Amino acid sequence: MPRFAANLSLLYTELPFLDRFEAAARDGFEAVEYLFPYAFDLAELLARLKANGLQQVLFNAPPGGTDAPGIDAAWAAGARGTASVPGREAEFRAGVELALRYADALDCPRIHCMAGLLSESAAGADQESAARSVYVSNLRWAATEAAKSGRTILIEPINPRDMPCFFLNRQDDAHAVVQEVGAPNLQVQMDLYHCQIVEGDVAMKLRQYLPTGRVGHLQIAGVPERHEPDVGELNCAYLFEVIDEVAAQCGWQGWVGCEYRPRLGAEPGGTSRGLGWRPRAG
Repeated sequence: MPRFAANLSLLYTELPFLDRFEAAARDGFEAVEYLFPYAFDLAELLARLKANGLQQVLFNAPPGGTDAPGIDAAWAAGARGTASVPGREAEFRAGVELALRYADALDCPRIHCMAGLLSESAAGADQESAARSVYVSNLRWAATEAAKSGRTILIEPINPRDMPCFFLNRQDDAHAVVQEVGAPNLQVQMDLYHCQIVEGDVAMKLRQYLPTGRVGHLQIAGVPERHEPDVGELNCAYLFEVIDEVAAQCGWQGWVGCEYRPRLGAEPGGTSRGLGWRPRAG
């Protein structure tokens, strides 16, 4: 059975954020992920993890900005990362340094660095070439810094329907970037929701990429509404079997993040009532 991590940015949203840790543990989750920790006191986050026996397995580097108010403002304004954005290298580095401080304190092994958006007004091959050059350079620096404390940097292909102009959309492109950078602690965050929307053939993509050692984390959601993974066009039970089979063959030991919006939304107990998709041990 895959190991599932609750995404606290999307699940249990009827509760204040810090109360979601207890709710996830009560539902049997042993790990959590979320978008950003920067608006919260580190000691409080760590206390919630320890009190509920949870592991922090992933969060994002800042999408923009270099402190909590700036990060919140950047996200609200539509910023979706700086890793591939020319001219913002110093901001990217400051964000990664902040993320690494949080990762060290929370003992979180993985940080996702969002690629950022291409400019609609300057679209074209020249812009993409410049963005890729900055992306590779920034990721090489970030991986070097993260390696000093044993952390892994992740990059994630995101579908252009949910996030228009996002620089990275495809699994093959993400793996090509990882290979070009050549750092063992740079890996791909493979979200099956985004993969299905952009490429399809998800089971074969899992069989292709998990054995490479370049996939550091998986995420799931139903397609197309991004509800529970058993709602929509993906056969999640089958995909979980594929993950188990391939992981047993190649030794993959990552987590599967539950990054979906429950059908019952913010109704009290709505997340818990929607967990019937989750396989049970035994």
